[in-house]
This record gives sequence, C-alpha cells and structure tokens, in this order.
Amino acid sequence: MRTGAVISAFIGLFVSASLSAQYRDDQFKRDAFTQTYADTTEKVRTDTSALFSFKEFFGGLSHKRTASLKNLTLGSAVFLGGNQIYHKQYWKLPLVYGGIGAGVYGGIHFNQLYQQNGDTRYKTYRDLSIAGAGIVWWASLMDGVVQYEGTRSPDPSKATFYSILLPGLGQIYNGEAWKVPLYVGLLGAAVNFAHENNVQYQRWKWIYDLATSEDPSVERPPQGAEAAKYYRDAYRRIRDYMILGVAISYVLQIIDANVFAYMQDFEVDDNISLRMSPALIPGNQYAFSTPALGMSVGLRF
Repeated sequence: MRTGAVISAFIGLFVSASLSAQYRDDQFKRDAFTQTYADTTEKVRTDTSALFSFKEFFGGLSHKRTASLKNLTLGSAVFLGGNQIYHKQYWKLPLVYGGIGAGVYGGIHFNQLYQQNGDTRYKTYRDLSIAGAGIVWWASLMDGVVQYEGTRSPDPSKATFYSILLPGLGQIYNGEAWKVPLYVGLLGAAVNFAHENNVQYQRWKWIYDLATSEDPSVERPPQGAEAAKYYRDAYRRIRDYMILGVAISYVLQIIDANVFAYMQDFEVDDNISLRMSPALIPGNQYAFSTPALGMSVGLRF
C-alpha cells in the first residue's frame, strides 16, 4: 500500500506540474518563425571541397602545408614525381622521369620502325616500351601511397588508393586478406568471360561480314547471314555484360576497403542498459513558463 501511494503521489505531482505550466501558444507560434540565434549571424559554410585542389597540392610540394593523400595522388598522376617531392625523396626523381621518358621514347621509336617495314618485332618492342612506362608511372603512385603517413591506422584513404592501384591490396592493408580470393576471383572470372565472348564475337562478326559481302569472289560461309547475325549480337551482348561485371567488381572492392577501414574503430559493447531517473525540466519562454517534473531516459550500448 505504501509503495502504491508513493507511485500515485509521484504521478500526481508530475501531471499537476505539467498542467499548471502556462503554455504561451501565441508567442510560441510567432517565435517559431522569427527565432534567431546568435551563432547564425555568420554565413554557414558547407564543405563543398572540389575533387582536386591545386592550392593544396602545390602547397604540399613547396612544403608550406600538408596535402591530403587524395590531392597528392591525383596531382602526381599528372605532375610526375609529385609524391617523391612531397616526401623529400628527390633521389627517386631520376628513376621516375628516366623510366617514363625511356618508355615513351622507345614506344615512339619502335612504332616508327614498325610502320616503315612492318616487322612484328618492332611492334612487340613498342608495346613493351609503352608498358614499361606505364609500370614506372604506376610504381611512382604506389610509392607515394606507401610513404604517406595517415592520421589513423588503418587509414581509409590509403586503403582506398591501395585498392585503386592494385585490387585486393586494400583488403590486405585492412587485415582482411581472406577477401582477396573473392574479389580477385570475381575480377578474373569477369575478365575471362569478357575475353572469351569477345573472341566469339569477332569470329561471328567475320562470318557475318563474309555472308553479307557484295564481292562475288568471296566464298559464302555455310552458317548463313541470319545465324551469323544472331550469334554475333548474342556474344557481343554477353561480352558487354562481362565488361560491366569487371567494372562493378573493381568498384566494389574499392568501396569495401574504404568502408571497412572506417569501421575498424567501430565497437559495439555487449553491455546494453537502460537508465531512467526523475528530472526537472527548466522553464522557457516557448513551452513552459515554470519548471516541470519529467523523466530522464538514457540508453547505453
């Protein structure tokens, strides 16, 4: 009985305090649309930073400010050697410039020789030279990501660019190497199916061209134009789907590396508790003119 009386008295006190408060309806409605705050006198600046900041990039190269990994990597992709300058590793610049320059020169030189005499050896040398220049360029960007000191470990920006430059490396950086076979398998399967279907598409395209040729000396294939057109379009459609699958798999592993790098610090405590206690609601000019008794609820997880 005593406990029930206490609870009844508490509820009655809460209800009476709430009902006795003077609700200023007219002033509340008027001030709801005219209320101003002191901290809104200045224009609110929203973070709408551009994808790339020249000021930040070149400020970092001059060592006058810190450049983000995003700006540093994107800038170095065009302004060769930017990563090495930012990290004051000037001895690497001759390797970067020399390697890329030699590859580009070799590609141009051997391509001219191939165009002149048609020797397939020069075509191979040309392709290898261009590939070598690309590898040096890629290595200069990867070197910048490795050398960059992030603000946390794992750093989401490093995980992202690791995955951009080498699929699966972001997962290894995050300590989730078990995901690498999944993404590499998806990429490999999509690339393989795209290649196989492209081969078949080129084959049936050639057959269709023969079947529809107006040259009377061309031997007509036994498949016929309609069948060739059907298979040509079918293999081309599947090839395009597989190319889309390559792009989706590549982007997916980048997003995975970025998100799980952010979630490394996310912890969920098994100790979930609910705390309730009486609280005094202070009076204000919009709702209650006098303080009222209420309930404070806290959830911990």
